[in-house]
Amino acid sequence: MSAQPQARGSLRSTGAGHRAVMAWRLLSGLMLLAMAGIHLYLIFYGVGGLLGKLFVLNVIGGVVLAVAVVAPPSRLVPLPTVLGLLFMVGTLLALVLALTVGLFGIREVLTFKLVPTTLWVESIGSVVLAITVAVELRSPVRSARATG
Repeated sequence: MSAQPQARGSLRSTGAGHRAVMAWRLLSGLMLLAMAGIHLYLIFYGVGGLLGKLFVLNVIGGVVLAVAVVAPPSRLVPLPTVLGLLFMVGTLLALVLALTVGLFGIREVLTFKLVPTTLWVESIGSVVLAITVAVELRSPVRSARATG
């Protein structure tokens, strides 16, 4: 008789854990899409050359990772989120390097279109993705899947 309430409680916590993981994944996917959207806008704004090509790769990577984070196959969880985190942090690091010492011969300035916005989006996105990774690794759904 005491096993029944415990089973119901664990099902509830598993359901709540799944909802939390899905909410963080969705927020992470939105942050990746926001980052990709900024770079897509800058491509249409006229950024060309090597930087334009890198921005195209950033857009493609951001969209692919956003989809992979939101709807990953269960066997790959949390790999897409970890890759999304690394991608977001790498993009942020590239911008910081371009603002400070230069990167690939490119020196960026804070007054260029959307640079401050990009710094905010990528900083917040890095934090959101880091939390998502932590939530996924601690998820009772993941623990139940690993033992089952």
